[in-house]
Amino acid sequence: QISKLLSTANQMTTTTMQRISALLWVLYCLLPVATAFVGTNQKVVRAAPLNLFGSGGGGKVPSSPNERDSIAINSIKAAINKPKTAGFGLIECEFPPLAALNKLGDGSLRSAKEVDAANLKFAVKAVQSIAPFGIGPKVWLLTSASAPASFVAGATKAGAGTVHSLRDGLPEVGASDVCLLPAPSSRTDYDAAQRLAGMCKAVILVNGFAKDPKSVPGRATMAYFLKPLTYNSQVIGYLTRAYPGKWTTIDAATKQVLKSVDDAGILVGESNTPDLRDSGRLVQKAVDERAMKARGR
Repeated sequence: QISKLLSTANQMTTTTMQRISALLWVLYCLLPVATAFVGTNQKVVRAAPLNLFGSGGGGKVPSSPNERDSIAINSIKAAINKPKTAGFGLIECEFPPLAALNKLGDGSLRSAKEVDAANLKFAVKAVQSIAPFGIGPKVWLLTSASAPASFVAGATKAGAGTVHSLRDGLPEVGASDVCLLPAPSSRTDYDAAQRLAGMCKAVILVNGFAKDPKSVPGRATMAYFLKPLTYNSQVIGYLTRAYPGKWTTIDAATKQVLKSVDDAGILVGESNTPDLRDSGRLVQKAVDERAMKARGR
C-alpha cells in the first residue's frame, strides 16, 4: 500500500514538474506588457515579440573582451535565426581570444593553454546565452577530434550544453539542435561540421585554424569577425563584421569607417575567408596621410 502511494506521488511530482517547465517556457516566449515610467507619468509599452536569436549587425571595435563577446554572441544568434544561405546553418566566428596575442598565441605551451581556455570560456558563454537556464534548443558543445584530454575535461566540467568529442564520431543531433565547436583544427573537424550543418539547426565554429579553401564553403555565414591590421608592427586598424552587418574597415586612431562591403566584395573565391589586402591598404593610406599632414605643419 505504501509502495503504491509513493509511486502515485512520484508520478504526480513528475507531471507537476513537466507542467511547470512548460509554463516557464510559455512565459519566457510570451513577453508581458511592460510598464515604463517617464518622469512622473506612467505609460504602458507593448513589448516587441521575443527574438531568441538576437539582432546582430553594426560595425564596431569592442572596447573590452566582455563587449566583444556580447557583440559576437548576438551576431551568432542572428545567423542562427537567419543564415546567409537558407537551410545551411554552418556559422563562423573569428577573433583574437587573447587581447595581447594573436589568435594562436606566441607558440609557447603556456599561451596555447591560455588560448584554449579563452576559446572554451567564450563557447560556454555562448551556450548559456543560446539556451539560458536550459530553455531553448538543445545545445551541443563539441570538442575537436585532436583536442587534448585536458580540453575535453574542461568542457565537461563547465557543465554547459551536452559535451561530445568528435574523436567519437558524429553526435546524434536533432533537427532543431545547435552545435558549438571551439578551435576546429583538422580535416576531420571541418568535414564533421559541414555534415552536421545539414542535420541540425546550426553549427558554430569558433576560432578555427589550419583551414584550407575547402574547410568552410562560401555558403557558410561569418557571424562575427575581428582582425587587427598592422603596419610597421603597430595595430593601425581593424577589419570587423557583425552579422547581418557588412564587413567594415576601421581606422584604429580615428575610429573612422574607411570602407564597408558585403560578402561578394571581400570573400576569397568560393571560401568563407576574407581578403585582407584592400583593408590593409586603406588603413596604411590613412596612417601615411596623417604623417604627411603632421610633417607639413
